Amino acid sequence: MELAEIRQEIDRIDDEMLRLFCRRMDCAGEVAAYKAAHGMPVLNPAREQQVLDGVRQSAGDYGDAAAVVFSTMMDVSRALQHRRLAAGGALRNALGGAQHALFEAGQHPRIVCAGCPGAYADEAAGLLFPDAHTPQGHLAFVETFADVVAAVREGRADYGILPIENSSTGSVHEVYDLVMANRCTIAAAAELPVRHCLAALPGAELQNLHAVYSHPQGLSQCAEYIAAHGWQPCSCSNTAVAAEMVSRSGDTGIAAIASRRAAELYGLTILEDGVQTAANNRTRFIAISSRLVIPQDADKISLLFSLPHVTGSLYRTLARFAIEGLNLTKMESRPLRTGEFEYAFYLDFEGSLAHPATLDLLCALSEELPLFSFLGSYREISA
Repeated sequence: MELAEIRQEIDRIDDEMLRLFCRRMDCAGEVAAYKAAHGMPVLNPAREQQVLDGVRQSAGDYGDAAAVVFSTMMDVSRALQHRRLAAGGALRNALGGAQHALFEAGQHPRIVCAGCPGAYADEAAGLLFPDAHTPQGHLAFVETFADVVAAVREGRADYGILPIENSSTGSVHEVYDLVMANRCTIAAAAELPVRHCLAALPGAELQNLHAVYSHPQGLSQCAEYIAAHGWQPCSCSNTAVAAEMVSRSGDTGIAAIASRRAAELYGLTILEDGVQTAANNRTRFIAISSRLVIPQDADKISLLFSLPHVTGSLYRTLARFAIEGLNLTKMESRPLRTGEFEYAFYLDFEGSLAHPATLDLLCALSEELPLFSFLGSYREISA
């Protein structure tokens, strides 16, 4: 056969497959009606596995490939059933009760950050909450990321500012673990340029330095610069805390890696600017809340979920987002600490709950996955 003839045959087969697919979807709708009438769940893992085993056996050499096609088809069919049954009632109710603004006109939310004035989280707070640095603002500082979460959880603060990811050194795993353990919700996010300065007491000189202090992330982001000078890297709880410590030390042989604002606040001299390894160094910060806050202009969604221990479960879950045309922007796995090498997945994607298909997908996953938490729908801004 000529290529044109083969393609014509493929086209005829595709037409027949499409007709049969549409018939199958109609049948899936009838199954949904039956399950609704008899109080049956949408997902029947045993039935799906039985079908896939039969496909592998019947398709011979094409068994595994055929199983992938059929598993995707069953996922699409199941999504239709979830839509027909308006699945995920608990999630729909929670989303329906969400607050739709970070704060109302005239309100001054209580904000908490780790460190002290001049920290990068301090800058993020000012970007997300414009009155944070005004006399009317309520901005407090605590020592650690865990203290930030505790302040929000216990109602001592409305929002907590936490770094979640850096463009050079990756995820801040401690923050991911705190979010997972405390089921915080994300109300907003900001991306900031992080330009580190080497700051020391007036009169200090580069050639006389022997140690540099900063947060471990700051030290990591400037590791090449520090190593090139042979200085001892020393960890602090925060970049601004490091600047404050150097300011009080009276020691011209040590320096801090911190922001220009921190150096100015604590009376330090900037010996060198832009000492980070990557010129375009940026950090994402999140604002966490104990309440579910979904702004009207929210365009990003974050989830936490675990998966069943079956072949292809991650692929099949991610394929559901592809089917709906949703762009995944971040995925992170963290251990559940059960001692069984089980993991939870964090997922960020671009999307809006105003789109029914997106809401239906999340509601379906909330009923199907072993662990599912809706972490937030929010707007991310950049400085």
